[in-house]
Amino acid sequence: MAVDAALAQHSDGWTRRLNTRHHKAGLGVFLFIVIAHWAEHIAQAVQVYVLGWPLKDARGVLGVPFPWLVSSEWMHYGYALLMLVGLIMLRGGFVGRARLWWNISLGIQVWHHLEHLLLLGQALTGANLLGRPVPTSILQLVLPRMELHLFYNALVFAPMVVAMILHRRPSRAEAGQMRCTCALATG
Repeated sequence: MAVDAALAQHSDGWTRRLNTRHHKAGLGVFLFIVIAHWAEHIAQAVQVYVLGWPLKDARGVLGVPFPWLVSSEWMHYGYALLMLVGLIMLRGGFVGRARLWWNISLGIQVWHHLEHLLLLGQALTGANLLGRPVPTSILQLVLPRMELHLFYNALVFAPMVVAMILHRRPSRAEAGQMRCTCALATG
């Protein structure tokens, strides 16, 4: 695959180090970013469904003091791109079953990224999908945006967590293929 070829080409560089001795730290930083973003979406849902706030006022934790964060398609696209890049860059450290689950998360994020690219394109051109009053993604035609993004984040997050658990607890054969020190010590 092209990603593997790129990793091999830079095998002496930072991508090799990221997927070997710094893989555990890289995954930790990436997981922190993902959970922080996930928490923002959950906070917004709590504001709407538990606290009864109108959707226009429910902006998550950071969006309350910084409302432009919620309305900025650039910010949403940037996060989708960051997720995509993170999933690609950290992929080289995974093997076996963990790699399969990481690839599933990556595949879903590719679609999520394309949806955000579509939204950004509409925001930049002012030409919204099907003449809608606001930028609209394809699946947003059937699901409201807030709920859709909770759904997307869950779809990307769940296989990512499965991958990380399997990565930390590899089979004997998988442990023999690993180039990082992420596996938990077995007694």
